[in-house]
Amino acid sequence: MSTPHNSAKKEDIAKVVLMPGDPLRAKFIAETYLKDAKLVNSVRNMFAYTGTYNGVPVTVMGGGMGMPSVGIYSYELFTEYDVDAIVRIGSAGSYLKDCKVYDVVLADSAWSESSYAYTHNGYDQPVTYPSEELNNKMVEAAKRLGKEMRIGRIHSSDVFYRDLEKSPNKAVENGCVCVEMESFALFHNAKVTGKQAACVCTISDSLVDHTETTPEERQNSFTNMMEIALEAVTK
Repeated sequence: MSTPHNSAKKEDIAKVVLMPGDPLRAKFIAETYLKDAKLVNSVRNMFAYTGTYNGVPVTVMGGGMGMPSVGIYSYELFTEYDVDAIVRIGSAGSYLKDCKVYDVVLADSAWSESSYAYTHNGYDQPVTYPSEELNNKMVEAAKRLGKEMRIGRIHSSDVFYRDLEKSPNKAVENGCVCVEMESFALFHNAKVTGKQAACVCTISDSLVDHTETTPEERQNSFTNMMEIALEAVTK
């Protein structure tokens, strides 16, 4: 089996998938953490690797930037590859002074102005939700590993470069801790397919004090969220 976007055979994809946006982050995770990792997809250089962690099969696959991209990959994984759970492990920009660079944030909901869900099946609410069961596993994994993790609402935006004069950002007044561009669609896809999804992000830059990380740091140094996610899906 394959799709236009994924050349892997069905048996090459594990039941649980970790999904960073950056395919090079997927490569880093596979080479750093997975045993006997095998490259199973390279279409459009959206690398997917399958190996084991704690003896459990795990696939790690890039999802790209934005809801259309993660929407395609996650929907195909859920419907064509029978994946049970996807955990997005991404980067986010902080909206709050006390949410610093390198802090880890687990999404308890995703708020968005996006029309993604409405276009897909008429869902007209601005919030989508992760799997409660999977989120609980993430919380317990963080505790076991002794790693700090904040829980809060994430803003999933369709627009990276916003004209604030003509389109004010209402994310903070809607309770958002930070901003990324994918979780709203991922959670929606999991809901409509009867699967599970979660999102844990590392703060890569602050929109308050304007500190930021380099591309290399984002690719290679967000290890706390990687280890929490791996622990959660294999224990």
